Amino acid sequence: MENRQSASAYDASEIQVLEGLEAVRKRPGMYIGSTSSSGLHHLVYEIVDNCVDEALAGFCTDILVQINDGDTITVTDNGRGIPVDIQAQTGLPALQVVYTVLHAGGKFGGGGYKVSGGLHGVGASVVNALSEWLTVQVRRDGKVYQMKFARGEVVQPMTVVGRADTTGTTVTFKPDPLIFDDTVYDYDILRTRMREEAFLTAGLHIRTVDARPGQEQQHDMQYNGGIREFVTWLNKNREPLHPEVIYMTAQRESSVAEIAMQYNDGYNETIFSFANNVHTPEGGMHEEGFKRALTSVLNAYGHKMKLLKDDEKVSGEDCREGLTCVISVKLEEAQFEGQTKAKLGNAEIRTLVNAMVSEKLETFLEENPQTARAIVDKAMTASRAREAAKKARESIRRKTGLESGQMPDKLQDCNERDPSLCEIYIVEGDSAAGSAIQGRDSRFQAILSMWGKMLNVEKARADKIYGNDKLYPMIVALGAGIGNEFNIDKLR
Repeated sequence: MENRQSASAYDASEIQVLEGLEAVRKRPGMYIGSTSSSGLHHLVYEIVDNCVDEALAGFCTDILVQINDGDTITVTDNGRGIPVDIQAQTGLPALQVVYTVLHAGGKFGGGGYKVSGGLHGVGASVVNALSEWLTVQVRRDGKVYQMKFARGEVVQPMTVVGRADTTGTTVTFKPDPLIFDDTVYDYDILRTRMREEAFLTAGLHIRTVDARPGQEQQHDMQYNGGIREFVTWLNKNREPLHPEVIYMTAQRESSVAEIAMQYNDGYNETIFSFANNVHTPEGGMHEEGFKRALTSVLNAYGHKMKLLKDDEKVSGEDCREGLTCVISVKLEEAQFEGQTKAKLGNAEIRTLVNAMVSEKLETFLEENPQTARAIVDKAMTASRAREAAKKARESIRRKTGLESGQMPDKLQDCNERDPSLCEIYIVEGDSAAGSAIQGRDSRFQAILSMWGKMLNVEKARADKIYGNDKLYPMIVALGAGIGNEFNIDKLR
């Protein structure tokens, strides 16, 4: 008993303090999400976000992102260049502080940046900590300053290595193979992210280059129309419901919101939201404010113009069917959930976006009755289709006894009841079914015969799918449902 107590003693000697960037190397996932491919690419985004912050502040017009031979990365901008004078608190050059001290940066107030994607002052230092080596060159005050690091440690102090007639920063780094599962960069992933950055900062020129032997390519991106062009680009393979992209913008104190949206003839909603140019894939307050206001405005307009009956309402989901929308907000004190910034938490942004959409979308609909009618009609059609799908689904369940286990006539079932051991062969017509049934092993092989021209389910709503007499035997035989209700665990 005594031995067990001493073996499990937990005292001050068990408490560790991680110095400097050691914490980042010990728990990289906390800072970049993961050490898989997404984390590897996140290193580039952290450096580029600093360049974009310079562009948002009005000092940077060109950014180059290059994958070099050996999967190292070079990011160059023509901003002001990272400060190189001595930082008072540490007595070190500001450049060294930015790359070696966590929570050190120009994004905490003090006039360096009004808005920025960087929040915690950890981006550059995290990239440094997770790189086998990193070199940074700053062009500033007519000189080129250089520093070199290895896994976060300084290996070459700040040195003047030349003269410069331009300003800006160039960072080259090699991700650490001791940290990352794979250190090979995917050019298309980087290019997609850089295209978003170019759309979100109207007029900013971004060039991506793949300089790896045998993979050479480059792309130049600059969109003076900003997020309007983003929506047009997203809708390029779809048929727009109205020719113009609806654009709204509003400002309250230091926060700015802008939204571009356009409906198409498809059934899917595509919403991209950003805060300070950082993509928020899980949405947040800006997206919530938009969705609420959109539903409210379309219902109000529908009732006002007698397009909807008094007791009729279209749901948020119906209002967003076929919608392509880009939401971009810029604010001083952005509150993201986690360092990877997947969701925005500022409640005041929801109020700003909601008020802007409520006022400006209503004005747009009043001034463009033809477009307004097309949008409300689409939402009403979506609502009625959803109701029809619900009825069709219930009707099929009753008709086929789906709940009671009654199977379609065209299914020759197997005896095995464990889905992981079963096979189903879908054949065309009764003659094919006959030979298949004779040749099968009835213990675990089922045969389902189908006939006629199939429905293209990619372009059909749920009510049409459930109502299709050629398709529903397959839906019932598989038993897992369709669309949003699909559940692989229910597969027979």
